[in-house]
Amino acid sequence: MATGWAGDGAVQDQIDATVKDAIQRARSQLPQGPGRTHCEECSVEIPKARRDAVPGVRLCIACQEAHDQEQGAHGGYNRRGSKDSQLR
Repeated sequence: MATGWAGDGAVQDQIDATVKDAIQRARSQLPQGPGRTHCEECSVEIPKARRDAVPGVRLCIACQEAHDQEQGAHGGYNRRGSKDSQLR
């Protein structure tokens, strides 16, 4: 694949950096500390299985899904690094 002035493996390095950044962002958003027994937003009891599975859980499943939709998917990364992909 022709990459212009980029060195060999530059495209893969950019992809790896993008994935690494996404992993760091996801880990930084994980809940920390003790979990709650009731949802912060709607006061519904959070099932014990969820509290055990998600350390530091603060929201019930319904509120968590709504929160995730508000956050939106993190997309739009330019993984190709070419002018053409920046214009799309």
